Amino acid sequence: MEEYIDLFENIIAKTRQKVDYMDIRFGMGDNTSILMKDGNVDEINTGMSLGARIRVLNNGAWGFAYTTDLSKIDEITETALKLSKSLKGDVKLSESEIIKDKIEVDVKIPFKDVSIEEKKDIMKEVNDAATIDKVNSTTVSYSDSEVNELFMNSEGSEIQVKTDRVRMALNASATDGEIIQFGHGSLGGVKGFEVISEVDIEEFGRNIGEKAVRLLDAKPAPSGQFPVIADPELTGVLIHEALGHATEGDLILQNDSILKGKIGEKIASDIVNIFDDASRKDGFGYYPYDVEGVKTKPNQLVKNGELISLLNSRETASKLGMESSGNARSIIADQPIVRMSNTYLQPGDNTFEELIEDLPNGMYLKGSRGGQVDTGKGIFQFNAAEGYLIENGEITTPLRDVSLSGNILETLKNIDAIGNDFKLSVGFCGKDGQTAPVGDGGPHTRILNALVGGMG
Repeated sequence: MEEYIDLFENIIAKTRQKVDYMDIRFGMGDNTSILMKDGNVDEINTGMSLGARIRVLNNGAWGFAYTTDLSKIDEITETALKLSKSLKGDVKLSESEIIKDKIEVDVKIPFKDVSIEEKKDIMKEVNDAATIDKVNSTTVSYSDSEVNELFMNSEGSEIQVKTDRVRMALNASATDGEIIQFGHGSLGGVKGFEVISEVDIEEFGRNIGEKAVRLLDAKPAPSGQFPVIADPELTGVLIHEALGHATEGDLILQNDSILKGKIGEKIASDIVNIFDDASRKDGFGYYPYDVEGVKTKPNQLVKNGELISLLNSRETASKLGMESSGNARSIIADQPIVRMSNTYLQPGDNTFEELIEDLPNGMYLKGSRGGQVDTGKGIFQFNAAEGYLIENGEITTPLRDVSLSGNILETLKNIDAIGNDFKLSVGFCGKDGQTAPVGDGGPHTRILNALVGGMG
């Protein structure tokens, strides 16, 4: 990286006088992705990536330019300068610490030490374990990346980060000739190949196949208002979608959040504590510094039911009179926007048995099949992967096609008991056409008066 540091230091030295602020991001990566359908490899992509972007701020307006060819670095600097000078804006940046740091993710098994054949073999093992009776189709996807990134700005920060990230996901579909049901699961982490090799792969695959088959015999869910127990995965989706997006500073500034003007207000029940923490190394959304060079830390968004903070970049923080929370994210080719990282509900002190034992009539909902949220109106709808009736404190009839919908603030206020377990899921979040790796989760959570709909 040293030769690149010298190159970019020169660019900053030559340009600093002409701008109010500038920063440079540069990255080199090795990437592998493999897709397997029904036990056969469909595609393998491996390659190196390289990219650099220059961002300059003049008179409140950004100029932004990107290249994959470092011989064009002077050219893109000129382009960014011209763009910023042709615009007028109101961008100001919040104060930020000047940082010089070099960080590497802990890796036990580097991806390059594992052959493509070995990666394919593990995928085949997952596929075979899931292909039980009535499972008619499977898709296994695998991706790994090792990226070296450098961030420098005109304020004097210089940060090098080496990140390894891996993910494997399985989808299985099962049919009885009349209906089709699905099982899904994923593994991943910001580590080396040990994330995959330390897991019982056969059990992982079999559980997903069994889930798809189990749903064939499940009953369509009843509709109405019920007390609901959400498992850690569904709890995470609820926290990410219902609360997380609504705390993003850019959505607050666009008048597209139910939480605008609500800092210091009670928005959830007293037992609710919610964090977004990019510094958690066990989360798929881990990063030590955001793309503006701001050091990450646990950000508590909700404390004892009260909204106490938001997610911000330096730009949104300045407009909201706050400090950046370290949530500016994007790939190098894209403009940074405010994104979540690892967003979760803090565990409580109830065992799973305590959550269900005094429910005469309720539902236990597990997993997620996606959903949507309207942060401006404050309403959401999610689909659980599977469910069960709870009758007289016992889990009974399996359910399928269950949706959970409601008003964000009402639902958060209806959380009346929180489990003492904890799990973060591995996922990706889309926003403004950009995708970012995230973790979301929490414990088992009990929600009163939840609006449940059957889709069957």
